[in-house]
Amino acid sequence: MKRKVAWLVLLCFSLGMLLMSGCAAKTPAPETSSDESWTKIKDKGYFVMGLDDAFPPMGFRDEANEIVGFDVDLAKEVAQRLGVEVQFQSIVWDTKKEELNSGNIDVIWNGFTITEERKQDFLFSKPYISDRQIIVVRADSDIASKADLAGKKIGIQAASSANEAVEADKETFEVIKDNLLQFESNDLALRDLKGGGVEAVVVDEVVGRYYLSKHPGDYKVLKDNFDLEDFGVGFRLDDKAFHAEVEKALDEMKADGTAAKISEKWFGEDIINK
Repeated sequence: MKRKVAWLVLLCFSLGMLLMSGCAAKTPAPETSSDESWTKIKDKGYFVMGLDDAFPPMGFRDEANEIVGFDVDLAKEVAQRLGVEVQFQSIVWDTKKEELNSGNIDVIWNGFTITEERKQDFLFSKPYISDRQIIVVRADSDIASKADLAGKKIGIQAASSANEAVEADKETFEVIKDNLLQFESNDLALRDLKGGGVEAVVVDEVVGRYYLSKHPGDYKVLKDNFDLEDFGVGFRLDDKAFHAEVEKALDEMKADGTAAKISEKWFGEDIINK
């Protein structure tokens, strides 16, 4: 009788273990992240920064044809802290979305304005500096305000935030929309201004002020301007892991004063967003 009881106990125990193992087998494994963006960067040892190489002082070519600039220096420091290299790839600005999503570049980092519309296509870092759109005219121009732009040819960079800033000023936009001429770069627009092809250029202040400092006496900036905006680094929407690493490095650079030193080098003052 004791043997029978023992056998029944053993049988029940065995059945219980089988049921438990069956249930355990059916328990779904914890989900793992499919975001390998940072792993891929580490594996290849570098990331590619897409930029407009005629956007001084953010990113441009110097006399030796080397790509230099404020954003370039920031990216180099971030790369060093991440333990990887950074490569610079010149792009046509209005193809930036295609360049990024095709994998030809890994980030857009070149005075890239954060807008609600762009947030649909890009994952942005926190803003690191602020900017606004200014109106540049020739030094001898009689244009003194936005109202004076009526009937004048105005240069603007294609697919840039300057277009959005102008369109947001509905009163001014209605007056000038038929005379806005799109240029591949701000540099080309400003050259055309000097040559008389256009009579004004709407441009990022950081670019316009730097350009004017290199051409003293040729241009002037109107008091009127367009809204304040913020610059950020643009990533692919799914590249959250890579985004987090760059964001961490930028935060460290702000905290230890490195970002401020880079700003002082290019702007003569610390304009970094804290």
